Amino acid sequence: MNNMPEMKIGIVAVSRDCFPESLSVNRRKALVKAYADKYDAADIYECPVCIVESEIHMVQALEDIKAAGCNALCVYLGNFGPEISETLLAKHFDGPKMFVAAAEEDDLVQGRGDAYCGMLNASYNLALRNVRAYIPEHPVGTAEALADRIHEFIPIARAVAALSELKIISFGPRPLNFLACNAPIKQLYNLGVEIEENSELDLFESFNKHAGDERIPAVVADMEAELGAGNKKPEVLAKLAQYELTLLDWVEAHKGYRKYVAIAGKCWPAFQTQFGFVPCYVNSRLAGKGIPVSCEVDIYGALSEYIGQCVSDDVVTLLDINNTVTKAIYEEDIKGKFNYGQEETFMGFHCGNTCTKKLAFHEMKNQMIMARSLPVEVTNGTVEGDIVPGDITFFRLQSTADSKLRAYVANGEVLPVATRSFGSIGVFAIPEMARFYRHVLVEKNYPHHGAVAFGHHGKALFEVFKLIGVEPEEIGYNQPAGVRYPTENPFA
Repeated sequence: MNNMPEMKIGIVAVSRDCFPESLSVNRRKALVKAYADKYDAADIYECPVCIVESEIHMVQALEDIKAAGCNALCVYLGNFGPEISETLLAKHFDGPKMFVAAAEEDDLVQGRGDAYCGMLNASYNLALRNVRAYIPEHPVGTAEALADRIHEFIPIARAVAALSELKIISFGPRPLNFLACNAPIKQLYNLGVEIEENSELDLFESFNKHAGDERIPAVVADMEAELGAGNKKPEVLAKLAQYELTLLDWVEAHKGYRKYVAIAGKCWPAFQTQFGFVPCYVNSRLAGKGIPVSCEVDIYGALSEYIGQCVSDDVVTLLDINNTVTKAIYEEDIKGKFNYGQEETFMGFHCGNTCTKKLAFHEMKNQMIMARSLPVEVTNGTVEGDIVPGDITFFRLQSTADSKLRAYVANGEVLPVATRSFGSIGVFAIPEMARFYRHVLVEKNYPHHGAVAFGHHGKALFEVFKLIGVEPEEIGYNQPAGVRYPTENPFA
């Protein structure tokens, strides 16, 4: 997946001039060694030019880490630290930054650094300068502990850094009766994201120009290999290959000065009759290549997917928070086997946009819902199967109608339970889902699309949302039993 930045964190140690500089030097070396002992040393760069004690040192360090190709910064308080110079360093560094500080060692006389105190001044000065920096839950620690904190920062930094070089390409207005995915694009610009909005007529013209493309047979062969025994609609593969090449060529021709791309695509109602297929399988393949594609021109859904990809370094998907689990399925396959009540389960579904890598089994089929009102032959192109069981994170970043950023995050899992249904679908379980559904998803007016990252990434996503400017009180999560939501009736 090459549609994301590779991160290199510059570690710059700072020192207050009335403290021994050797404290910061030796502690920086110990931190770098601890990281290299546990993780990939290529993730970090040790700034050797100076220990920052002054504004001049700050400029020297800034130039050095830029020259070294660092796209993230770790300011390390080896002792109390110079609050002005260290926060100016963060202010002038163009990229995500974090602050950590050294715990004390055995010598509490000449060897005492007071970085525990210095971190308070650093945070205060960051606020004075309106600088957003990542400060972990436990920012003061030993070299070994801080090596772990820096490693945890990498996916957070990757997501934040990527947004400033991301373009979302959309095709067509939302389908009729689909106001749910409507949101002002102003916040995209505030986040540093570019948006290119196109007509689906432009896309259709480009698709027609790709007719007879000499690359189509090779793409068809790749699709056949991926689908294997699930290739139940071979007659539509050539058109799907033509469409995939259309999108990939559009991305290359239109990403401009941006390095990274996500797509918000149109898929109904006129798409099927004009293109002659549904685009679900192609969307799933692009997601597998690292280019998330949201359904139904859901621009903030595409943005959410892309953030999830950066954090998880894995394929993501976008699903409807779709339907309840039946009592029969719950009683037969869940009750007594998993520690969830029936209202903590639901099914996440979309027609067929989930990458085959994330399906327990898959078959190419026609889209059943669309085929109820259209000829079956124009609804081919969806890939169906139950989503692989395991840990997931359900989340979304959204702009409200009045351009306020809002987000939610919930860790959960896909249960190893047969759905007995159709589409790309899974039985999801999230602790306290019913209350979360009512007092976050419904109460805060979220649309029905939620992004899914595979694995538990709630901790990192929460920090990403804070760093990009979502107010902490606007980040919803599934509060545990006994912790009341502000709008929850205390007598219910």
